[in-house]
Amino acid sequence: MKLIYFTLLLPLVFSCSQSISQVNPESEQEPAEKMSVIPDEIELHKAIFQDSIKDYSNLSEQEWKKILTAAEFNILREKGTERAFTGKYNTNKKSGMYHCKGCNTALFDSDTKFDSGTGWPSFYEIVGENVENVADNSYGMQRVEVVCATCKGHLGHVFEDGPKPTGLRYCINSLSLTFEATKKK
Repeated sequence: MKLIYFTLLLPLVFSCSQSISQVNPESEQEPAEKMSVIPDEIELHKAIFQDSIKDYSNLSEQEWKKILTAAEFNILREKGTERAFTGKYNTNKKSGMYHCKGCNTALFDSDTKFDSGTGWPSFYEIVGENVENVADNSYGMQRVEVVCATCKGHLGHVFEDGPKPTGLRYCINSLSLTFEATKKK
């Protein structure tokens, strides 16, 4: 009986996350007051990256460390995972677009976001071809990692248990994203 119980729960425990031990203690999520978005942060981020850097996939580790916080670097460049229910976008219900924190590529429209109950922002569809799938056989499991097509930053994983119309669940780390709210007309 215990083996059956363990077999049923194991996929749930690992469905969206890597082992918590993989996250560096120094890269724990920053306090909410430090993570609040400065009004012009997204515009500044766009100006820096869209005008000056063309090949994001070849940036050095040191260049990424200048761009990202330690926690963002852990997730985007070292394939870490934030703890469930701690990400600032998990319960975000505003209309807008989610972009890659590393290079500002549009990744997910808020219209495709849904509450999966897993503790991470979940989407059932990507924007264009801006997300790539990569086989992930870590921890003795077969999963599909999703990365930004532009900078190859780790975003999370995709599963085939999402809602219609796609049946997909893109389970994404909040720290790999920025959010740009739709401006009211």
